[in-house]
Amino acid sequence: MSDVLIRASGLGKSYPKVFRNADRLRSMLRLALGRKPPDANPVLSDINFEVRRGQSLGVIGENGAGKSTLLKLLSGVLTPTAGTVRVDGSVAALLELGAGFHPEYSGRDNLITAATLLGMSRAEMAAKTDEIIEFADLGHYIDEPIKHYSTGMVVRLGFAIVATRQPDILITDEVLAVGDESFQKKCVRWIEQYLARGGTLLLVSHSMYHVQKLCSQALWLRQGKVAQYGDVFDVTQSYLAFHERKTAEEKGKAPTANEADHYRVQRFEVAGEVGQSTLTLSQGTDLPIVVDIHSPDDRVPQMLFGLLRADGTPVYGFGSELERAKPQKIAHQTYQYRLSFDSLALLPGHYFVRAFAMDPEGLRMFDTATQDLIIRGESREMGMVRLPHRWG
Repeated sequence: MSDVLIRASGLGKSYPKVFRNADRLRSMLRLALGRKPPDANPVLSDINFEVRRGQSLGVIGENGAGKSTLLKLLSGVLTPTAGTVRVDGSVAALLELGAGFHPEYSGRDNLITAATLLGMSRAEMAAKTDEIIEFADLGHYIDEPIKHYSTGMVVRLGFAIVATRQPDILITDEVLAVGDESFQKKCVRWIEQYLARGGTLLLVSHSMYHVQKLCSQALWLRQGKVAQYGDVFDVTQSYLAFHERKTAEEKGKAPTANEADHYRVQRFEVAGEVGQSTLTLSQGTDLPIVVDIHSPDDRVPQMLFGLLRADGTPVYGFGSELERAKPQKIAHQTYQYRLSFDSLALLPGHYFVRAFAMDPEGLRMFDTATQDLIIRGESREMGMVRLPHRWG
C-alpha cells in the first residue's frame, strides 16, 4: 500500500444552476448524454493536496467554503466534476449527523446495521456490541428509536461505532462540536490514541484549538479555493488573523487622522519598520517602538500607547503622563518617545499596536497611528498573553 493515502489533483466540484423544473430536466438530459451542464456553479476549484500515512489534516474555512463537499468527495459520497482524487486504504467517515440511521429503528438495531456496512462480521459484532454501547454511554436509550435521540446522542452512537474499528483513514465533520464536554474529551482522547497507533485523520472544524491539538497540517478553503495549505500553526494563525481583521473592519475600527495644525503622530516605528501594512514577529521577540509627535505650539506633548487584539479587545495600555516619561526634542515642533517590550508575552494571533498623540495636559487625544502586528509561534496556550508560571 502506498505511503500517500489521499491525493487530490486539480479537484473540483460544480453543480448546475437550476431555478425551474425545466432547468433540472435540461441538466439531467445533458448529463445523460455525457455533456457538462451550462452555467455550472463551482463549489470547489483546483484543489491540490496529499495526506501521508499517519498524518492528520485539518480542513478549515468559513461556512460555504466547500469543506463538507471536499469530505464527501474524499469519502466517495460525491464524484468530482474536475480533477482526480485517490484514496488508498479503509475509510470511516462521520459526516452528516445521523446519516444512515433509520429513525424508526432502535439504537441497537442501527448499531448492527452500521457495523455491517463498515464490514464487521457477525462474530465481530457480537464481540464489539457491548464495547460500542459503553463508549456511546446511552444507557437504556440504546433500545429506544433513534427519532427520540438528541443530536448529541446520535453523534455519540455514530462515533462509538467508528471507535471500535481501526480504519486507515478517519474523516470527521464537526463531530467534536456536538455533545457534552465529557464526551468531547472522550472523543479527543480516542483520536489522540488513534493517531498514536498510526491512524490518519481528516478533520473539519471551526475550532482552531482542536485543529491545532489534533492536526499537523491544515488546509484553508476560501470561496471554494485553497487559500493556504501547510503547517497547522502557520495556516490557522493566518486564518485567525483574517477573521480578526474582518471583525475589526466590520466594527469600523479604522484609525483617523486629524488636521496638520493639531498634535499628531508624525512617525511611527515598530520593530525597526515604518509604514508596513502588516508586521510579522515571532513569539517572544523584543518589540521596540519609536513615536515622533508633531507639536503645533512646540509644547511637550503626551503619548498614549495601546495594544489590542484585531477584533478590538483591549490587551494593554498606558500613558507617558502617568509613568512620567519624557520625550526627546529632535527638531522644531517634533518630540520623540522611545519604549520597548522585552520578550513580548503575546500569544500567536493578530493584533493592533497603536500610538495616540495627546496635548501637554494629557486631556485630549488628537491623532492615532496603527500598526498591524501578527505574532507567529507554535503554542497551544489559550488567551492573548503568556503569564510566567511554574508547576509544583
